[in-house]
Amino acid sequence: MLEGLLIGLQTAMSFQNLAMVIAGCLIGTFIGMLPGLGPMSIIAIMIPIAISMGDPSAALILLAGVYYGAIFGGSTSSILLNAPGVAGTVASSFDGYPMAQQGKAGKALTIAAVCSFAGGTIGAILLMIFAPMLSSVALLFHSAEYFALMVVGLSAIAAFAGTGQVAKAMIMTVLGLIMATVGEGALFNLPRFTGGIMDLQSGFGFITLAMAMFALPEALFLVLKPKKAGSAEGEIKDLRITKSEARAIIPVIGRQSIQGFFIGVLPGAGATIASFLGYAVERNLATKEEQAEFGKGSIKGLAAPETANNAACTGSFVPLLTLGIPGSGTTAILLGALIALNVSPGPRLMVDEPQIFWAVIMSMFIGNLVLLILNLPLIPYIAKVLSIPRTFLIPFILFFTLMGAYIGQNNATELLILVGFGVCATALKFADYPLAPLLIGFILGGMMENNFSRSMQLYDGISFIWERPMTLGLLIIAALLIVLPSYRARRAKLRAAGVSDGD
Repeated sequence: MLEGLLIGLQTAMSFQNLAMVIAGCLIGTFIGMLPGLGPMSIIAIMIPIAISMGDPSAALILLAGVYYGAIFGGSTSSILLNAPGVAGTVASSFDGYPMAQQGKAGKALTIAAVCSFAGGTIGAILLMIFAPMLSSVALLFHSAEYFALMVVGLSAIAAFAGTGQVAKAMIMTVLGLIMATVGEGALFNLPRFTGGIMDLQSGFGFITLAMAMFALPEALFLVLKPKKAGSAEGEIKDLRITKSEARAIIPVIGRQSIQGFFIGVLPGAGATIASFLGYAVERNLATKEEQAEFGKGSIKGLAAPETANNAACTGSFVPLLTLGIPGSGTTAILLGALIALNVSPGPRLMVDEPQIFWAVIMSMFIGNLVLLILNLPLIPYIAKVLSIPRTFLIPFILFFTLMGAYIGQNNATELLILVGFGVCATALKFADYPLAPLLIGFILGGMMENNFSRSMQLYDGISFIWERPMTLGLLIIAALLIVLPSYRARRAKLRAAGVSDGD
């Protein structure tokens, strides 16, 4: 491994490859900040440029830089405008945007930058140490295990509900699962619930739905709710993280770097799942007082998804490089680029072309440092977006929301869907329904159905549940996650009743 590291460092530190790292990080950060574009579009556009270089190491370093740069930069629009730049930063808006509204935009961006750097760096260290070993572990996960993993994700949905909102969160989750059934089914390639609309055959677009749930209602709220006198919004206060805040988020960074990385290793999981699960885990681990802060500007609620999504982004390179299996749409495009460059990803890559494998890993260390150096000095200027008058800010949000939805699917029907769901989401927000569970139900619902269908076909029924120990174990964990919160609440009520009787 030491020999490989030295080869990788020598390759990554060449002038051309350093330039590729910086260029990839800059492009990725900028694209990540623009709602709806995401790394997939820009990587697809840049593949011909990468191939024309002729050097597979430089090409992959550039494209990888764009990928994790977009995840790094995607938090900016989530925090400042409540318009997630990429899917992996949706969870960052849950607490990042309330912090910005409280006049802590600078602090929120600083926490996001530091946690992104820490998550990406720790993920790169874990990738360096465990990549060969984890490639064999990833192969143990089949459709049945992925189905069970999605059930675990859904069982943690209460973490996204405020006090007394669990029933509402459940309703929104079921609504998200229903919406995931629109389009062609997993068992039969026939359109369902499309109403004869051809553009709905592939279902609702995730980006469109994310914009409709978060960005559009925010723009409408800015119009419908006049700004209060003395509001902290738009003010840029202290950017520093205090010692007490650092002590609070360091354990979160440690836990979510490891959890996010291992979720990223699993093909099909990715940064989005990692960020949601990271948020859910930290909320469940928090004290009762800290739990009350989640969704209202909790620093732990921001640190968890920001760390997890960057660690998962790094982890997704394990199945790509060691197995040749793309873990997400973005890594599928990267796989296509590798094949076009006559590089065969798989178990032999580390042996046959170590300079490519190790150069990508070493470039991640350099890239994360470049991203931190680029972003930290710019935070005071980026945060000034909030000081833009509402008369300019509202059209700006609406423009990028509509543009992001259109580019995501490249058809005008998406704009009608966006506006329709946006109006419904605004009404639900006024009724105090949490919107995040709907989006989580939608994301996990499609993947859960696909994996369940494949498992049913392979085992000719549901026998896979008890025939595969890992699947059964994950489903037991899901059941415990559902039962334990209710059990704790019941015990707390009984204790309170006992105290009152004693009095």
